[in-house]
Amino acid sequence: MARAAFIVCLLMASAWSSHAVMFKLSPNTQKCLKEDIQANQLVMGEYEVSDVPGQIIDYVARDTKGHILSQKEHITKGKFSFMSEVYDAYEICFISKVPPHQRGIVQEVSLQTKKGVETKSYEGIGEASKLKPLEVDLKRLEDLSDSIVRDFVLMRKREEEMRDTNEKTNSRVLFFSIFSMCCLLGLATWQVLYLRRYFKAKKLIE
Repeated sequence: MARAAFIVCLLMASAWSSHAVMFKLSPNTQKCLKEDIQANQLVMGEYEVSDVPGQIIDYVARDTKGHILSQKEHITKGKFSFMSEVYDAYEICFISKVPPHQRGIVQEVSLQTKKGVETKSYEGIGEASKLKPLEVDLKRLEDLSDSIVRDFVLMRKREEEMRDTNEKTNSRVLFFSIFSMCCLLGLATWQVLYLRRYFKAKKLIE
């Protein structure tokens, strides 16, 4: 019973973290999927493209700075993998190319990706370490829990950074508002004194 509960929790967590999508790609267009990934994480994926004679689809994986991490041309079905160097938003783009003389047809693209702990082969770990099935499930659940904790730590760090940025922005806005008010008061005082001297010079007031 306890083992069944562990397996149910594990399957629920795996389903929550798994990424599988299917979309349609129009001729001579590109579609990109983007996701934030932590540093030093292995990313693996499988793709499959519906075959249309004469049409070509390429894929490229890159970071926000344009560094290419994985790339292949004329794809139909295959796998890819790359390692994230820093925390960043990484994207995988599929690019359709159709010759000018050919009428393009919409193609279907299916993509499934895994990252971090999802890429580990626990069956191989269990066989190498001679672990029982329950121990393998516990090991998988432990690694998944650690991954979730790291994600929460990262989210908390980003929240603190955003809060600090927000507080600094509020302080700057307050300082700018006070500075603007002082400038307006100074300008208003100068205008009053100038008009007073002007009217006195014209003998309009005493």
